[in-house]
Amino acid sequence: MRISSVAVAAALTLVTVSTSLHGQRPDNQIDARSMSLLAAGKAAQAAGNLDAAAETLETALAVDPRNRAAFVALGDVAETRGLSGKAIRFYREALLLEPNDVAALQGQGQAYVSKGAIERARQNLAKIRKICVRGCTEATTLAAQIAKGAPATVLASQPAAKAAAQ
Repeated sequence: MRISSVAVAAALTLVTVSTSLHGQRPDNQIDARSMSLLAAGKAAQAAGNLDAAAETLETALAVDPRNRAAFVALGDVAETRGLSGKAIRFYREALLLEPNDVAALQGQGQAYVSKGAIERARQNLAKIRKICVRGCTEATTLAAQIAKGAPATVLASQPAAKAAAQ
């Protein structure tokens, strides 16, 4: 009697798990509505309407939170607005979905440079160079940004922040 109870419980568990997994989409299939919203958001960004672009891209993520390109585009919009910390967060979300996303690594590296975190930007550059064995434009662009350095306003505010922390 004990064995049959365990066997029935195991069978029910197997049926329940296999049924729930059968209805899920593979990770590489992004919802078509989310992709069309992504295209509309990029068009709004290209037209210079950053508010509409951000709203449309956020809607694309609400439709399908696995849309990595929408996270990267939102990071680009945030960086254009001068919100480097928010941009870093969006790029991090994209990198959680795909750690080898070169566009997200480049964007995050540029946002790090904007914040004055040059060492973290160099780490991103090293990752990009490891992924792109033959070199790629993302590595060249980020290397140029790192060589240029952080904006003067960031560099001027760093000693004040360190003195306030002490």
